[in-house]
Amino acid sequence: MIKKIDILNRMMESGVVAVVRAENKRDAERISDACIQGGIKAIEVTFTVPGAEEVIRSLKSTFGTEELILGAGSVLDSETARIALLAGAEYIVSPCFDRDTAKLCNRYGIPYMPGCMTITEMKTAMEYGADVVKLFPGNTFAPSIISSIRGPIPQISVMPTGGVNLQNAAEWIKSGAVAIGIGSDLTKPASLGNYDEVTKLATQYCEIVREARAAKMYT
Repeated sequence: MIKKIDILNRMMESGVVAVVRAENKRDAERISDACIQGGIKAIEVTFTVPGAEEVIRSLKSTFGTEELILGAGSVLDSETARIALLAGAEYIVSPCFDRDTAKLCNRYGIPYMPGCMTITEMKTAMEYGADVVKLFPGNTFAPSIISSIRGPIPQISVMPTGGVNLQNAAEWIKSGAVAIGIGSDLTKPASLGNYDEVTKLATQYCEIVREARAAKMYT
């Protein structure tokens, strides 16, 4: 069993989490595969996908631990989190903070990344063991919000999701994001059946993160 710290470290090293939404199981699998082929190792299968737990099982059996860090997203409650974990999810992501989900994840040593917008929500999430706080929706803020948050809470790890795109991804990383979550701005070409374009975008996002991190080291 992969330890919680190992999962978190690999996610941070990846720097990009692909948020996969789709109309059906097959599309979700193809989108995930396209993202992985482009170099993204962290996939978040949202529970808005019909049969999301089946997608998780399928991806888990197809890709090895070196290729994929697999999580479940849009998890609103502990019941859904439990289903995801039994299917093989290695981390849980929510659009909001949920105490029972946090407790469940802590019980089983699973990373929990709840969506938060306010300092109070972030503080509460950290008190319940959240190692990474998902700033959601990210398009509500400018990347500079991270430095403002880290003024009173310097120890926080923030991952913006929602509104992250090719134009602002580098700025988010340079502003202190430990990783970025990308949904439709990465996967939209799949709606037209263009999975090759998803792979190209995945490669671009991975390169942007690498370059932004390198630039940050020398500033």
